[in-house]
Amino acid sequence: MSTSSESAGPAGTAESGDGPPRLTRLTFHNPLSEARADAIVRRLAGAGPRTVLDIGCGWGELMLRVLAAVPEARGVGVDVNARDLARGRRDAEARGLAGRAEFVEESAVGTGRGPADLVLCLGASQALSDAEPPEHTTLALRELRRLVADGGRVLLGEGFWQRPPTEAELSGMWPGAHGGEHHDLGTLLDLAVAAGFRPEWTETANADEWEEFESGYQADAEVWLAGHGGHPLAAATRERLDRHRAQWMSYRGVLGMAYLTLAAA
Repeated sequence: MSTSSESAGPAGTAESGDGPPRLTRLTFHNPLSEARADAIVRRLAGAGPRTVLDIGCGWGELMLRVLAAVPEARGVGVDVNARDLARGRRDAEARGLAGRAEFVEESAVGTGRGPADLVLCLGASQALSDAEPPEHTTLALRELRRLVADGGRVLLGEGFWQRPPTEAELSGMWPGAHGGEHHDLGTLLDLAVAAGFRPEWTETANADEWEEFESGYQADAEVWLAGHGGHPLAAATRERLDRHRAQWMSYRGVLGMAYLTLAAA
């Protein structure tokens, strides 16, 4: 989704050294509750995938849960963020999944890693195309159809407008935000069908999921800043956090996240 986020929400540059910790409060880098994740994993595991490809995987939490639920499956996560990939490798090792989960630092544009029985793309459609929004969504869906095996499944997490944003709201969002940047939910589903999918399941993040995600996204750095006001990184951290919070307040209740389980037709 086209916010200033690393994958699904506004993000700042990760600090290093003795600066604030990074994203330790987040289980998923998306507005995704444990209950919804459990239901999604059950649904995806029920299709019996043997191969899983996670595009823009971050630390690959959902991929690892699918692998745990399907002992015969193997997964590959692709991302360009080395720190997130390292976290994914540590998590896979801790859960006894390192032999079946690979985390690769590379671009997903034009990737030849398909076809897979299950392709995950959660808030990362921009990783599949260099096109500007909203065209990147159409191109990403075509790429996802290319990357999934016939009869397989895609789980797409994609931003959409819950209602048309006002100019005032847009002005407070990420730089360059505009009303044509996202589709509404109905148009998003139509694009998925046109790309060669049938929508098996349609669901959207609720307000509680968004608030848990956005709060968790900021929490580590906010607590660090409260106790390190005189630190050399404090001013930059404060500016980043305040900017992020203002953006969230502008798109809160306007920007949605759809989770579409798509069957390859």
